[in-house]
Amino acid sequence: MKHRFISKRYWNSIATAMGESSSLLAEYDDIINFSLGDPDITTDERVIKAAFEDAVNGHTHYTDFFGDNELRREICSYFTEEYQFPVKIEECMITTSGCHAMWLALEAILDDGDEVIIHEPYFTPYPQQIRLTRGKPVVLETYESENFQVDPDRLRALISNRTKAIVINTPNNPTGTCFSSETMASIAEIAKAHDLLIIADDIYTKFSYEAPFIPMATLEGMRERTITIGSFSKDYAMTGWRIGYVIAPDYIIQTIKDINENNVFTAPSVSQRAAVHALRHRDSIQPPMIAEYQKRIQYAYERICQIPGMSVLPPRGSLYLFVNIKATGLSSEEAARRILEEAHVLVLPGNAFGGCGEGYVRLAMTVSVEKTKEAFDRIAAMPLFGGNGNSIQ
Repeated sequence: MKHRFISKRYWNSIATAMGESSSLLAEYDDIINFSLGDPDITTDERVIKAAFEDAVNGHTHYTDFFGDNELRREICSYFTEEYQFPVKIEECMITTSGCHAMWLALEAILDDGDEVIIHEPYFTPYPQQIRLTRGKPVVLETYESENFQVDPDRLRALISNRTKAIVINTPNNPTGTCFSSETMASIAEIAKAHDLLIIADDIYTKFSYEAPFIPMATLEGMRERTITIGSFSKDYAMTGWRIGYVIAPDYIIQTIKDINENNVFTAPSVSQRAAVHALRHRDSIQPPMIAEYQKRIQYAYERICQIPGMSVLPPRGSLYLFVNIKATGLSSEEAARRILEEAHVLVLPGNAFGGCGEGYVRLAMTVSVEKTKEAFDRIAAMPLFGGNGNSIQ
């Protein structure tokens, strides 16, 4: 909005399809919502009860500026137990969500005009987060024909004297791809050869279906040049608690802490206590949740394979399916609009995730198999996808 009282940085809208999707939910009273990656699974009852018992017992104050020390120690123990990767408490800081962690990391490392490479399709906020921290986003295209893996030669070609960092996100939002060990090793070697940082946006670590997740920081020579972004939102169904963390060399953590003092001060104390209890119960919380998402995503994949005009790669990771709709001849936005209007199913257009997303729609598998069946019954009935037009009963 152009107005003399609004910063000129925001005169041109920076709203995205993801940010505006909630306004579409009111258009129909029977919408099935595949738009946002907000699990329909409520945070485990044990976590909720324990966190609020802690609140009653006095955990309602500011924590340490680096975060609740008990939580930081639990996270350090987690990395040792899960990945045999010891982390010192000085290398860990708690943040108000993974998105906040990303902004803090970028603010800490970027000088004006520094370039950050992001692989496309990308998580929608990345470009603007980089611009907000006075950096320049540089897009690395990836393609379905290559399983959305990063091509090392194309990555090298984008590196300039101003390149400071590469952001990686695997398992990936929106494509669901999981980078192979060869891809990870290639990215690591390029970062070392060009003295670059890696910001690893490790939000879906438990949703790697084909092979165990391997953090970038654990690869040889990458500990000192990797900033790991973690979150409790998806791995523990805790989106509303807004808790994340950063693992990085201690001098970066110190800088992030100093920045955060002038931003949100500390993350919410009750949410940090919830994270402590989530980590301690992870072995019982996570397996059934992961199995449920695998069931949903496999069912959706099978239905997509049966619908003319739609195709998708086999599920590999994350909570998402990135569905190819190029055979319809419609743009991503046109297809998403038709699906909403004719089937009352809300999906996100693929171009919300960058130019490589054109010709796709993203589905977040955050509703039950029963609801997913209803959604695909409606979609399959659309004339656009070979149906008879009776998509709404």
